[in-house]
Formats: sequence, structure tokens, C-alpha cells
Amino acid sequence: MTTAPRPRTTTRDPEEIGRRLTAWFAGRLPGARVTGVHAPASNGMSSETLLFDLDHPSAPAHRCALRLAADPAAYTVFPVYDMARQHRVMSLVAEHTGVPVPRTLWLEEDPGPLGAPFFVMERAEGRVPPDVMPYTYEGNWLHSATDAERAQLQDATLTVLARLHDQFPAQEARFLLPPGPGSPLRRHVEAQRAYYAWVVDGVARSPLIESAFDWLEKHWPEESAPAVLSWGDARIGNIIYEGFEPAAVLDWEMAAYGPRELDLAWTVYLHRFFQDLTESLGQPGLPGFLRRHDIERRYAELTGHTPRDMEFHTLYAALRHAVLMLRIGYRQVHFGEVRVPADPDTMILHRASLDAMVRGTYWSAG
Repeated sequence: MTTAPRPRTTTRDPEEIGRRLTAWFAGRLPGARVTGVHAPASNGMSSETLLFDLDHPSAPAHRCALRLAADPAAYTVFPVYDMARQHRVMSLVAEHTGVPVPRTLWLEEDPGPLGAPFFVMERAEGRVPPDVMPYTYEGNWLHSATDAERAQLQDATLTVLARLHDQFPAQEARFLLPPGPGSPLRRHVEAQRAYYAWVVDGVARSPLIESAFDWLEKHWPEESAPAVLSWGDARIGNIIYEGFEPAAVLDWEMAAYGPRELDLAWTVYLHRFFQDLTESLGQPGLPGFLRRHDIERRYAELTGHTPRDMEFHTLYAALRHAVLMLRIGYRQVHFGEVRVPADPDTMILHRASLDAMVRGTYWSAG
């Protein structure tokens, strides 16, 4: 089975980055040499990750990873990339919890050396469930695993979320709270509205996304759930696994202060996104994996917190993903990879499932 080419994400040259990184290290580890700079197969669509080897006898790590703010020339996915914020979140998670995160080594906020702020961390070894082709398709390690092995991975992943939410001191995460009135959930949603407005500035708006925002207002939860540190991009594609156990939790740029259900619903929906896509193309996928009710039940067992308003939060996760996909679609237009469609909603691959959620038929059908 084939797919369209992966959308372009950068205009940078890894060899040039390696030369500039070597020059940057000259002021920190004189004589250090950077080699083997390359992007991992699982590199995301926003901030860039580059892997490299650091050759110096005093280096705190020799196998490193560079987390670099998105290329300003590449029609960025987000309007702002706060690398100090990501670095701080990862450092605090390592300090306060048993969640495995890569050890952070250096932070550079000056965009001069590499063209954008960045931080360096120790590289974690292992394997990541693939996005392209998605792990729900045949031919990858997770799809080929046994049911028991996938169940082990699912439980270990939910344990990561439970530890993060229970062990991290909630007040330490308040610096992530967007400005404005209202509960953490209200502020989170309003920040997403502002992000959507930025995405569609000067281009066609999305009727589907706007109908989903309207649905949220009509179904707003009656009670405000207690806020915790939310990972933000809580999905198995952002975890490096050793065997079927998490070795490193990655990608904290969407970290937030909000209800636990933000992460739970994102975990549920990002799997459903791949599963629905796989089924639409005639393959069974992994229907017994990461099921919503299994996740809710096991999380409650681990934490004592029964997830609530999950249809609200799952639709919100699908809405947030739709805004991201719309931005990525317009970036493909920017780079000449696709033409502007007559209907902007066609750039949202999961438009059918989001529409079914808005109409109230998604969970009854799936």
C-alpha cells in the first residue's frame, strides 16, 4: 500500500547544522566534534529532532539528540516555539516523577548559532510505533506483536500518564496556564480558538472546525475537573519503548495545565485516527488496542480518578488535531505540494469522524 509523499517540514541541511553545532560546542567543550547528524525516521511535523554523536572525553553524553525550534522558513505549525518552556517541563518531570524522560544537557535560547533556539538532551535508545505507515497497518513491530505484548505496552503507557498526573505537583505546572479568565479548561479552549484564528488568517476557514467549537460550547462540562500537568501530545508515537516498556517520553511542546482528560482523550483519539483510517482502506488494524473504555477503566484503577466528560474531551482532541492538520495542509500548499482545495475541510483526513462526533453518531457507530 502506498501513501502520498510525507509533507515537507524543513529547509535545513543536516550537514550545515552539524558544522554550526560543532562551532557552538567550541565555547562549551573545546575540541568537541559533532558527527553523524541525521533526523530520526519518526521526526515530527513541528519542532525538529536531530540525532548526533558528540566526541569529547568530558561530554556528559556521547549519543545526543537536538531539539530545534521549527524552521522559520518552513511555514511553521505553531506561531511560537518556546524551547526554554519545553526544556523546563522536561527537567521538572525528571525531578518530580518516575516518568522516563531524556536527560536535558544544554539549553540555547539565542537563535544565532543554529538559526533558532534549541536544547540538547541525551539520546534514548529503543523503538517507536511508526506514524508512516501507521502502526495499525501490517508490517511493523507493534502490529506483529502478540495481543499480550500489546496489552503490556498499553498498560505501561497508561502507567506513564498516571504517574505524570499523580506525582507531578500541580502548582508547579501553573506557569503553563494561558492568560485570561476562567478555568484551566476554558483557557485551554480559548487558546485553541486563538490558534485556529492564526491558522486561517488570510486563507479559507473550516466550517467543520467551527461547528466543532460550537458543539463544545453546547456541551460544556458542568464541573471543572482539577488541573494537573498535561503532557499535551500523549500518544504512543511519542514514546521510545525498550521491548514493550517506555524508555523515554518525548515531545513536550504542547504541555499544558488542565484536566487529566486532555491527555486521556488525546491518547484515545490519536489511536482512533489511525484505526479509522486503516479500516477505511479495508484493513482490520488493531481493533482491540487502546480502546476508550479500557483506557478509562484502567486509568481509574491506577489513580482512583474516574475519567469524566470523555465524549467532550475526545471531540476536543479530534478538533485540536483537525486544526493541526489544516495548518499542515496549508503548509503543503505553501510548498507547492498540493493545490488549494475548493473545500478546506478536505485537508482534514478525519473529517468524517469529527463530523460524526459533532452529529452524535461516532461512538454509537464505532
